[in-house]
Amino acid sequence: MTPIQRYLAEEVAHDHVDGLIPRREALRRLALLGLGLPAATALLAACGAPPESAAPATSSPAATPSPSASPAGPSPLPTEPITFAGPEGTMLQAAWAAAAEPKGAVLVIHENRGLTGHIRSVAGRLAASGYSALALDLLSREGGTATFADSAQATATLGQIDDARFVADMKAALGALTERAGGGRLGMTGFCFGGGMTWLLLSSSEPRLSAAVPFYGPLPENADMSGTKAAVLGIYAEQDDRVNATRDAAEAALTKAGLTHELVTFPGVGHAFFNDTGQRYDAEAAAQAYERMVGWFERHLD
Repeated sequence: MTPIQRYLAEEVAHDHVDGLIPRREALRRLALLGLGLPAATALLAACGAPPESAAPATSSPAATPSPSASPAGPSPLPTEPITFAGPEGTMLQAAWAAAAEPKGAVLVIHENRGLTGHIRSVAGRLAASGYSALALDLLSREGGTATFADSAQATATLGQIDDARFVADMKAALGALTERAGGGRLGMTGFCFGGGMTWLLLSSSEPRLSAAVPFYGPLPENADMSGTKAAVLGIYAEQDDRVNATRDAAEAALTKAGLTHELVTFPGVGHAFFNDTGQRYDAEAAAQAYERMVGWFERHLD
């Protein structure tokens, strides 16, 4: 199992442990990620799930996403679907939101469910805050997120893609962003899986970024950020032990590379606290994190 597959599998296991999905659904999603029943059962147990004999006789349905009553930031500007040339003759898909008077431009990377309405909304909110934004669909080469029957299949497919392809597609997206934004300074943000992708691009000799804000994303193994000049604001959640285990390594890599950086841990919240369509959403922390993110871009992109 690759590091990204392991991360995605652990996310499924923790969703079950936290009561967001029933055991049967967790096993289905783990099977899509390539885990047989013994390995899936062992992973659930290792992450704190009770044995099947101790579980309720009937599984409860998966948790219903909370309504987006108070998403962080301003009302989003509209996004439009776009395509642009990717590596090796491919065509990549994205959602584009243009700021009225852009102060910079931001690449947005989605969570493990692909390019969703929530991520499009984040791009629109950044545009409303003055930063034209391009939200890349990392499943473009498979036809795009919308072609998958459900989010679990999209997640499983992301787990089959290697880091080199992710990096190549994100670099192509930065090129498209530069063209559309008229050459202004570039920033980047990503959430969960997308936070990990942000760390990955920072570790991939990408000199065009001036600022990056990864949200609770896992750090790649042996991360080397000497090839970037970006100022990095890392967002973490206090109740996210799995991702927080890489926080010290991120601090060390940023310091070694001599990058301007700040790592902020929001108290009393868990993984994915920024996603206003999810059960872990915390409106107060999300609003504060949005302001920190925009403030970071104001300092390093304007």
